[in-house]
Amino acid sequence: MAEKVDVLVVGAGPTGLACGIEAQRAGFTLVIVEKGCLVNSLFSYPPGMTFFTSRERLEIGDIPLPSLNVKPTRAEALEYYRRVTDYFHLPIRFQERVVTVQKSGADFQIETEGVWKRQRALEARAVILATGYYDLPNFLGAPGEDLPHVSHYYSDAHLFYRKRVAVIGAANSAAVAALDLFRHGADVALIHRGHELSRHIKYWIKPDLANRIKEGSIRAYFDCTVAQIARDHVCVRNASGETFHLETDHVFALTGYHPDFDFIRNAGVKLDPATMKPYCDPKTLESNVAGLYLAGVIIAGRNTNEIFIENGRFHGRQIAEDLKKKLAAS
Repeated sequence: MAEKVDVLVVGAGPTGLACGIEAQRAGFTLVIVEKGCLVNSLFSYPPGMTFFTSRERLEIGDIPLPSLNVKPTRAEALEYYRRVTDYFHLPIRFQERVVTVQKSGADFQIETEGVWKRQRALEARAVILATGYYDLPNFLGAPGEDLPHVSHYYSDAHLFYRKRVAVIGAANSAAVAALDLFRHGADVALIHRGHELSRHIKYWIKPDLANRIKEGSIRAYFDCTVAQIARDHVCVRNASGETFHLETDHVFALTGYHPDFDFIRNAGVKLDPATMKPYCDPKTLESNVAGLYLAGVIIAGRNTNEIFIENGRFHGRQIAEDLKKKLAAS
């Protein structure tokens, strides 16, 4: 027999937690289903990472985020979200993936799969998708991208001391990785299809990287794409169509990430074919499926630089206000 709740939230990232808090405050019964651990994407960040944004912009549930500096570290953020989750006694099921979300009459039928392939059925009056985007990299589509020395996630620079490393991309993640690798003794080559560094790089990072490139500490190859990745080199194609080889020991393909469009579409949500932005009422955040709401970066489609924790954390309030009107009346 399916367990019944008022609201089911898919995803226990900061936005999903904020949605759960607001739904709970509105008096609804709630469950949050998370395929990984609490704030799984943040957990996957490099251990020594410091956030680009200030602490107050990461806060949810009106709970202050204590940190030694204005910009919190990954460790401080993880501790904060654990404490917030405990404070609100949020009911979260970890290591459980939502497989299907289907509208059935006025309610939703949800199927999940947990550890050891354990199946579970849930029924909810409303569903909030807050699934983020960090789990799905934007692949290059180049031969050799699946080799073991190629990674779409940056880890720790120490492992690459005195190694030749290619960083593909030139936005924030690539910029931070290139600088960190250089400062830990790696030989760094930056490959970017654009003719200059991305305008989205944070203002205090971009001059640092630009100066390292100018002085030759980091080699940069602009207007270039990756034609192939081999065990000991990357084959690079320039704007003229000519190719050359860069000898490498490791490759970080940091070309961004995207939401799970198939999952969103299978839930019945319409997507714009050009931008992949889902249909979403900007005031209520309800999709074209009545009772199915969207929160966080998935609202932006492919334009993932439009929504971050800073603005996605307020989506729960918008949704809760609409839920109070619609669920109370039903």
